[in-house]
Amino acid sequence: MPDPRARRGRWYSLTAILLVCACAAVSGMRSVDENAEWAARASDTVLTAVGVRRHPLRWRRAPSRTTIGRVLAAVDGDTLDQAVGAYLTARNTAGTVPGKRLVIAVDGKSLRGSARLSASRRHLLSAVTHHRALTLAQAEVGTKTNETAHFRPLLEPLDLTGTVVTFDALHSVKANVTWLVETKNAHYIAMIKRNQPTAHRQLAALPWPDIAVQHTASSAGHGRQESRSIKTCGIADELGGIAFPHGRLALRVHRRRKQTGERESRETIYAVTSLDAHQTTRPNSPPPSAATGPSRPCTT
Repeated sequence: MPDPRARRGRWYSLTAILLVCACAAVSGMRSVDENAEWAARASDTVLTAVGVRRHPLRWRRAPSRTTIGRVLAAVDGDTLDQAVGAYLTARNTAGTVPGKRLVIAVDGKSLRGSARLSASRRHLLSAVTHHRALTLAQAEVGTKTNETAHFRPLLEPLDLTGTVVTFDALHSVKANVTWLVETKNAHYIAMIKRNQPTAHRQLAALPWPDIAVQHTASSAGHGRQESRSIKTCGIADELGGIAFPHGRLALRVHRRRKQTGERESRETIYAVTSLDAHQTTRPNSPPPSAATGPSRPCTT
């Protein structure tokens, strides 16, 4: 990270100030004032660990509210996001289990505590790993409707070779999906809704009643019960394919949800992926025919 301050007059390193803010944030602090209060209460052991230097007269003082605020105002937020994302990507890649694909979710979320930070609501688009929930990249996009335009810039710095990228229907844009597969050498799982009318119609018309359920899952919590059943269907190019780039496997998720005291709701969701059936089999698991039944080719 480049230090935006002039060399003269520096006492605290940029790393020390940013680490103080990071530690304060994970401790629940949500403003510059709260960060400074957390630093003032921190022990010498903690301040030493984050790199706050000891004064020649042997006392140690945490950075003030003014110092923290000045640094945070001057630091380039996008550069900081890229630096943190690159660090987490390197750590995550080093800890990846051999034979397992890295799966990354692209999703947008409103910034927590944003009402206290600005008058307008702030929105982030993030790339987060599924397994350990590490944020590899993020960008402020203003509102949810701006997410699609930031899809490529968000993922461009990341090495996505061999990974699987998942996203909701908002990002199921053919141009972005083609770029993801052909340029970034990645696979995808895309939710398909009525914003892709032809693909959605083709997926809904597949012979799902003739296909056995291949996976089920149930969960309970927060006053509701939820269950899901999943069916898959191979898409053969010679039988017509599907109107979505590099689609190889269709998925149908049927979800049932019951809130306490309310009637049960049901929803059917369709998705498509560039993975073939044999590529979705976990290492050391039975072949698809033994584990879940074959993924049959379907006409569309």
